[in-house]
Amino acid sequence: MKRFAELFNLLDQTTSTKSKVTLLKDYFALVDDKDRMWAMALLSHRRPKRTIKTALLREWAAELSNLPLWLFEESYHIVGDLAETIALVLPAATHKKEEPLTYWIDLIKNLKDKEEVEKKEAILNAWSGLDAKERFIFNKLITGGFRVGVSQKLMTKALSQYTEIEEKSLTHRLMGNWSPDDTTFEELILNENPLDDISKPYPFYLAYAFDLTFEELGNVSEWQVERKWDGIRGQLIVRKENIFIWSRGEELVTDKFPEYKILTELLPDGTVIDGEILPFKDDKPLSFNILQTRIGRKNITKKILETAPVILMAYDLLELDGKDLRETPLYERRKLLEKLIAKVDHPVLKISPIVSGDSWSAFEKEREKSRSLDTEGLMLKRKESSYQSGRKKGDWWKWKVDPLTIDAVMLYAQRGHGRRSNLYTDYTFAVWDGDNLVPFTKAYSGLTDKEFAEVTKFVNKNTKEKFGPVRSVKAELVFEIAFEGISKSSRHKSGVALRFPRIKRWRKDKPVEEANTLKDLTDLLQNYQL
Repeated sequence: MKRFAELFNLLDQTTSTKSKVTLLKDYFALVDDKDRMWAMALLSHRRPKRTIKTALLREWAAELSNLPLWLFEESYHIVGDLAETIALVLPAATHKKEEPLTYWIDLIKNLKDKEEVEKKEAILNAWSGLDAKERFIFNKLITGGFRVGVSQKLMTKALSQYTEIEEKSLTHRLMGNWSPDDTTFEELILNENPLDDISKPYPFYLAYAFDLTFEELGNVSEWQVERKWDGIRGQLIVRKENIFIWSRGEELVTDKFPEYKILTELLPDGTVIDGEILPFKDDKPLSFNILQTRIGRKNITKKILETAPVILMAYDLLELDGKDLRETPLYERRKLLEKLIAKVDHPVLKISPIVSGDSWSAFEKEREKSRSLDTEGLMLKRKESSYQSGRKKGDWWKWKVDPLTIDAVMLYAQRGHGRRSNLYTDYTFAVWDGDNLVPFTKAYSGLTDKEFAEVTKFVNKNTKEKFGPVRSVKAELVFEIAFEGISKSSRHKSGVALRFPRIKRWRKDKPVEEANTLKDLTDLLQNYQL
């Protein structure tokens, strides 16, 4: 644990990509296979499940620190992070336990079925045997909140340097539903054949937001243009008479979409299709909110299948008859995909239509139609492009429609987390309904650090009431809120829910009386509901 805590602190102290890769490479070389596997898992967002309620951790930490619970809670609200608060208030370690990272993760996992008194004894003993930095990491693991400023791509680069295995191969091996509990470093990384696991997807190729001029794009004939669909990016895999559906977040979601099972019989063995899991009915896409009704469900009932039907809107073919096609130019992959889908001829599998146009101005007009077609914009793909791994600039662009906006009044503020735990960065916004302000959304991104600090000063001076970590403030600040879509909601007092809300700008020029109204929101709902 000491080595992992040191790694975490060193990574947290540098913004240099090269330094982070070197730190990770050196760590991989120092630890054994089990600790190496758990470090890889944690850095790729595979955390052990939480086995203790945070309310109990707060009680035990307050007790061990000889603090009244109210004072601990107030400290927690100020610090903004439970793991850090506990690490700060606990007394110095009474003994030293020099155990590896795997030992502490096993301890956390084994608490799952223990009685509360046994859990308490184990946690107090752990806290008493770790220094402050180690406790912080341990607490992050207990609470399920471990995060570090390292992408999986950086971790893979470091792993490539340590193992001398090609980064592209490692990226593929690290895809899928693996865990240190069910595989070893040798099986996952050192084995030469990554396709031994027939369910394993390919790394997704991600587009950049369009930021070029048409002149920089070049001849329009060199590009394939499609609609940008508003669903869940996914890969459909058929291998050895099995079907697997992976989301872009590397989650295996096969059971959520039983409609696709028929494709096991219709697609040839060794097929991988990249596309959009899309709510779809009567030849048109449905609201993304409808798709969300299925995502959190353990059981997909007949009623859900009827009210939230889905298709796979296919837009790329990555594997056919077991052959990896990613290096094949897009225009050739497209021809193979068209031929395959025509042969399958099943309504659950559709091909993303190519948008026609003989000039960039023509495509600009097509983009303006996006909301009326329930899409987010256009995708621009170079016809000669290969299918790459991760976000690469140059060949694939997402050209989204401009966001919808509304001017709103800030009513509530809450402290942020991590480096922003001393700032109020999470806000609740409202619009006018007659003489009353009605809350309708939250947002916590879009301002600079300087602006967050300025808002924090305002909150400290203008707090009306305290509700734990939340402060209600005087209704004086107006912000322009941008969002991608709007839909009806029975859960919100305003009656609407926004898709991807964020702060576009602070409207210091606008008096609070001139903020938008609930009618403005409902008018947007009528015109642009997704």
